[in-house]
Amino acid sequence: MILPLAKNIQRYFSTKRIAVALLAIAATVLLGVFTFSAFSTNVIIDNNGTQITVKTMRNTVKDVLTQSGIEVSDFDYVSLPLDMRLIRNKTTRIHIKSAVPINVFADGKETTVMTSKNTVKEALQASTVGLGVQDRIEGVNPNDKVYKNMKVKVVRVRQEKVSQNEIIPYGVQKKANSSMDRGVEEVISKGKNGVCEKTYMVVYEDNKEIKRQLLTNTIVSEPEKEVVEYGTIATYTASRGDTIRYKKILEMSATAYTASYRDTKKHPGDAGFGITYTGLRVKRGIVAVDPKVIPLGTRLYIEGIGNTPDYGYAVAADIGSAIKGNKIDLYMDGQKVVDNWGRKKVKVYILY
Repeated sequence: MILPLAKNIQRYFSTKRIAVALLAIAATVLLGVFTFSAFSTNVIIDNNGTQITVKTMRNTVKDVLTQSGIEVSDFDYVSLPLDMRLIRNKTTRIHIKSAVPINVFADGKETTVMTSKNTVKEALQASTVGLGVQDRIEGVNPNDKVYKNMKVKVVRVRQEKVSQNEIIPYGVQKKANSSMDRGVEEVISKGKNGVCEKTYMVVYEDNKEIKRQLLTNTIVSEPEKEVVEYGTIATYTASRGDTIRYKKILEMSATAYTASYRDTKKHPGDAGFGITYTGLRVKRGIVAVDPKVIPLGTRLYIEGIGNTPDYGYAVAADIGSAIKGNKIDLYMDGQKVVDNWGRKKVKVYILY
């Protein structure tokens, strides 16, 4: 009888230990449930439009995202700082928008930009590429929604004021000089360029000038005219090489005469034989003219036309009853020479 009693006592104490253990476990579970309920917080995570609700005892936003198996990069948008501590017994909302790559061509190279921004303009402004106030976007509109692998071109636009000195060319004032040969010019006073300062507003696109607008034009120094005198005296190079300065050219009908009786109705020894109307003795170079056409005493040069040789230098020193208008009578030595001359066309240069 003693042995069964001992076994019953042993069984009793074993059952009691099990019950105590079970009670302890239940108490621990209840305490844990109470503690979790008392110290946990609800977190609603909107991950690119998909919402999940998480009840957590983690302390920070980063911790709860890790708990939920959500990884975010530096380019992703998270509505709350990752190191922000959660507030117990208060629902926290976290919005996540994952970054997508876009291809941006700017500054001569293509760059892949990771962005979580909504519009192209926002994405560029937030990126390392940047977007200047005057920069222009090509290929898309600034307010277009960003999508994966979209292509964007940025044209760098800038404007600046540019001032520069520019030359004002001097003018030339010409004055006639009646004592100089035609074709000859002489600088009396040198010209001097002026200077003006011009200020432009210059617009550049990708460092290339595309527009220039004049803002101011200030005269720094006025130009000074150059004064040039030019000759008005006509010249002619005679057959013998002389340069003749003349006032006028007349084309005339030329005859010839000599001191013979046939031409003068006087014999040697007669009063006035060989004396011209002006008192000069006849010789080659003395010619008779109509004083109404060529004043007596005028110096001349007579050029033959065609095959006719030049008569050469002459002086209008005589007149003749038959020499009227556009006619001239040339003195020559010898009746035969006169007869051979006959009547020819000549050019008569009125000399200075």
